[in-house]
Amino acid sequence: MPKQLDFLTLEVGSTITKANGFMKTADNSLEHVAQGFAPTSVAQGNVGIGIFAAVDDLEKRSSYGTDTCEVFANSSAAGGLRVTVHGLTYNMTARAAKEASLGAGAIIKKVTAGELSEYDIDEIEELQPNMIVLAGGVDFGAKEIVLGNAMKLAAMDIGAPVVYAGNSALKRGVETIFHRTGVEIAVVPNVFPDVDQLNVEPLRRRMQDLFSKHIIHAPGMERLKAISNHTIIPTPAAVLRATEIFAETLGDVVVVDVGGATTDVHSVTDGSKEFADKLTDPEPHSKRSVEGDLGVFVNAANIIEISEEASRQDKSAEIKAIPSSDSEKEMTSWLCRKAVEIGVRRHAAVVSEIFTPVGRRQVIKGKDLSAVKYVIGTGGALTRVEGGRKILESICTGVGKYLMPPKTAKILIDSDYLFSALGTMSVDYPELVKNTFKSWSEKHDKLFSI
Repeated sequence: MPKQLDFLTLEVGSTITKANGFMKTADNSLEHVAQGFAPTSVAQGNVGIGIFAAVDDLEKRSSYGTDTCEVFANSSAAGGLRVTVHGLTYNMTARAAKEASLGAGAIIKKVTAGELSEYDIDEIEELQPNMIVLAGGVDFGAKEIVLGNAMKLAAMDIGAPVVYAGNSALKRGVETIFHRTGVEIAVVPNVFPDVDQLNVEPLRRRMQDLFSKHIIHAPGMERLKAISNHTIIPTPAAVLRATEIFAETLGDVVVVDVGGATTDVHSVTDGSKEFADKLTDPEPHSKRSVEGDLGVFVNAANIIEISEEASRQDKSAEIKAIPSSDSEKEMTSWLCRKAVEIGVRRHAAVVSEIFTPVGRRQVIKGKDLSAVKYVIGTGGALTRVEGGRKILESICTGVGKYLMPPKTAKILIDSDYLFSALGTMSVDYPELVKNTFKSWSEKHDKLFSI
C-alpha cells in the first residue's frame, strides 16, 4: 500500500485541473512531494471528471496515495466569480467595492457609479453575474440613490446573491427591499465608511463565503464536497492569500501571474513613508489588479498593439498556446515581458505634479511599490518561458514616473506554481504555510528557483 499524503490541494482551472500533494515535516512546514494534471471537464458538464483524473495522474506519477489526506480546493472554472459592482461615486464607494471584489478573486464584469439606468440593468441581465455588490455613501450619508439602486437590482430575475456594503444607516431598508423579492442579501460593514477610509476586508471575506456556498452547486462540484470539508475559494483569492502570508513572513511583496488571457498583479505593502502624505486616494494594504487585455495567447494582439513595435506586427503565426520552435518561444518570452511591464506599471502609483494657489505640488495616485522586498513570478507563462527572472528584474526600476519595486528587490520564481495551493491551505493552516515559506526561502528549494 502506498504511503498516504497528509494534504492534497486541487485547483480547478478554466482549462487544466492541478493536483498537488504535501507531507508535513518535523519542523511543522510542508514538503511538496507530488503533482498531477488533467484537462478540466467543464465542456463535459461535470468538473468532477477532471478532478479525479488529476488525482489519478498524481498517484501514477508518485508513490503516494490520497485515501486519508485532507483535501483543499480552489476554482476558476466556468468563468470563476463573475461580479458587477455598483456604487455612488467612482472615486469613493464604487472604487472601494471594486478593490474588495478583486481581492476576493472576482472577475469584474461591470462597474457603475450613481443611479443605475435602464441600460445598466439590461447589461447586468445580459452579463448574468453570479454575485452583485451594492455600495454607496459614507455612513449616515447619501440615501436616495442607494435605495433606488437596491430597488432596481431587487426587481431583476437573475438568481445571483447581492452583498450590500454601503451606508450602514440604510441596512434595514436595503434588507427589506431584497427580502420582498426573495433575493438573497448579505450585509457587511461599509467599504467606505468615511472620507479617505477604506474597509475592504469584511466584503472580501463575505464574497468568498458566498462563492464557496454557490459554486458547490456547479455540475460535478458536489463530488468535492464528498471528499473535502474545507471552503472552496476562487483561485485568484488563493494567490492573494498566499501573497499576504508571504508578506507577513518575509516582507513586502509583489506577485505577478501572466496567463494566456489576463495578467494579474498582487501586492502587499503600505509603501514608503516618504510618499504617504502625497497619495491622493487611500490604497488597500493588499491589492489585486486584473489586466484583462494582457495575455500571451488570447490577448497577444492587444500587447502588440499597445507596444507599438512594428517588427512584431507580422509575427502573429508565431503566437502559440504551447510554443515549441525557437521563434515561437522567443515570441512568447517577448509577450510575457511586455505583459509584466505594462501590467505592473498600471498597478503601481503614478507620480505627477499639480499647480495649486501656493505653488507646485507633487501628488501620487495608485499603489506605492517602492518598499517591496520581493518580486515573485507565478502562473503558467512567467514560470515556463526562458528568462523569467530577467523579465521580473526589468520592472525593478525604483522611484521615477512610477513607484516601482526597487533594484534591490529579490526575484523569486514559483517554479511549480504552488502559490494558489498554499493560499488555499492557509485559510485553515496559516502557521503551517508561514513556516513553509520561511523554510523554503532559507533552503531555496522546491518553491523558488533563485
